[in-house]
Amino acid sequence: MRPHTLTVPKPLLPIAGKPIVQRLVEDLSGMTDEEIDEVAFIIADFGEEVKETLHEVAGNLGAKCSIYKQEKALGTAHAILCAKPSLKGNITIAFADTLFRANFNIDPSQDGIIWVQKVEEPSSYGVVKINDNNVITDFVEKPDEYVSNLAIIGIYYIQEGEVLRDELQYLIDNDIKDKGEYQLTNALENMKNKGYQLVPGEVNEWLDCGKKDMTVHTNQRILEHKKDQKLVADSVVQENAEIIQPSFVGDNVTIKNAVVGPHVSIGDNSTIEKSVISNTIIQTNAVVKHKVMSNSMIGNHTTIIGQEEDLSIGDYTEEK
Repeated sequence: MRPHTLTVPKPLLPIAGKPIVQRLVEDLSGMTDEEIDEVAFIIADFGEEVKETLHEVAGNLGAKCSIYKQEKALGTAHAILCAKPSLKGNITIAFADTLFRANFNIDPSQDGIIWVQKVEEPSSYGVVKINDNNVITDFVEKPDEYVSNLAIIGIYYIQEGEVLRDELQYLIDNDIKDKGEYQLTNALENMKNKGYQLVPGEVNEWLDCGKKDMTVHTNQRILEHKKDQKLVADSVVQENAEIIQPSFVGDNVTIKNAVVGPHVSIGDNSTIEKSVISNTIIQTNAVVKHKVMSNSMIGNHTTIIGQEEDLSIGDYTEEK
């Protein structure tokens, strides 16, 4: 995701006008009828502005916000254990570069639920095997040979957070690694071996935000999903311009002599002039002039000015 993540942590990159992590937390909160007591974030060294944003995300749900720092990237199990004080009671764990579409409700009576999606190339993912009773029998981290096409998408429900906490601690204390890192799947495997019934959950659509093209595609899918909602701010200024829906346009955006959309997200205080833009994420305070653009991501406080041409082209001529 570089260069975008040089200045903005990946979970705070905008998708259809909201940071990825905010959409994730809101979507997960909608999957349960129970009150959300706490939202815990495990972060790297992101600075105070990021922490303020995360406090706001949790506060919007009326939940306590806890922030933990992982000093070194030692694997998923190590990262989650950084939030050790928060691993108690019913917990949901999610990796912050994943969004999803689903119609499920979390069943709090289950020992654990691991959400999966069928994929064509399972060797790039952690996968699960299930038996005839739809119970998980094996966890395999990035298998070299085919064992299953049910990829773990990075969303988990655990009924007893204390049990998971102890299994994570066991991995660290005994230096148990897989592919050089402490893996959450190893802790889940230990829980399964002790009799905990872990079952798969399926989502309608898994939306990965790990790379630029995937993130632009995710923006497109979220806009399609939200197309019946109001996506253009009242303060947008349009002069000889067309916004093709679904597109998100933030506050105080100016669009002149341009066509924007479909599947475009434009952040607050940006200006688009004499351009045609589709399937693109433009962040805040950006200026784009004289450009034809698609499948792109443009950062904050960015200026892009193409060359305005004065052409006289005769018959049977093609310009590329």
